[in-house]
Amino acid sequence: MRKISFIGCYDKIDLLLYIAKILTATNKKVLVVDSTLLQKAKYVVPYIKPTKAYITEFEEIDVAVGFDSLEEIKEYLGMPLNAELPYDIAIIDIDSYENVINFRIDNSDKNYFVTGTDLYTLKRGLEILSGITEILNLTKIIFSRTSSQEDDDYLNYLSLGYKIVWNDEVIFFPFELGDQSVIAENQRVAKVKLKKLSEQYKEGLIYIVEQILGQNEYGKIKKIFKQLEKGV
Repeated sequence: MRKISFIGCYDKIDLLLYIAKILTATNKKVLVVDSTLLQKAKYVVPYIKPTKAYITEFEEIDVAVGFDSLEEIKEYLGMPLNAELPYDIAIIDIDSYENVINFRIDNSDKNYFVTGTDLYTLKRGLEILSGITEILNLTKIIFSRTSSQEDDDYLNYLSLGYKIVWNDEVIFFPFELGDQSVIAENQRVAKVKLKKLSEQYKEGLIYIVEQILGQNEYGKIKKIFKQLEKGV
């Protein structure tokens, strides 16, 4: 099972559900774990009579809420702790140092740092990583009004002194192109629909999926994306 961690205090559960939706269309069995303090998935993913910790299926994605480690999920499923979870990919939403440790992001296949450009999400997001003692490779995902080198440079400046090595690529997502309205509409109808998202948002999703799969198959993923847009 590949483990992909998305770290930061920025609201990212919808982003992860869109990524997971595309991955499931490539015939991958995907688990999205919301380990955040707010547990937003509890409110945007439909579930009848939610308990403190549970796993539910949504749009062919399994979504886990209320767990602080993969071991807790195994116990919930009645599995031995040394067994492999029955998924191809686990996507983990993390916004605390405790769960950075609990989910062992040091052995994740890929780690992303998700942030806006305001000081709170930048500094609070980095604070989550302030206790790490080993060098951690991270890829930046920045939600910004424009794809600005200044935003990237400022994050580099703030992260000086942290045990972080930033990967060369920076993934920018648009902040004010109507995507938030589309996401809110999708939440209301309890669907993960891709069609009305901006082209920049779509390209960001495709790029991340290609990275997660570890394959240079942009054309194939783009074709799958187009099928999802059409509802095929």
